[in-house]
Amino acid sequence: MADVRHNAAHHRFEAGAEPHPAIIVYRLKDGVVDLVHTEVPEQYQGQGLAGKLATAALEWARASGLKVIPSCPYVSNYIGKHPEFADLVA
Repeated sequence: MADVRHNAAHHRFEAGAEPHPAIIVYRLKDGVVDLVHTEVPEQYQGQGLAGKLATAALEWARASGLKVIPSCPYVSNYIGKHPEFADLVA
């Protein structure tokens, strides 16, 4: 299983090998992080990477004092299933 890393230069969390890692892309503005897109390439599906990416992004938001807009349907669903992150929603 691939480790999740924060690629701040590309505004995303990623796991897996380049050139096509699994990713969650975000936009950051005025103390709010908008988690806009999750993508898991076929070779990584079924490994739980989307959940690991969502957890990493949400934990980063909490540690950074940020609120979250879960624009990505996966992240919105994930927060619904993990109420410990509900307080982050803007």
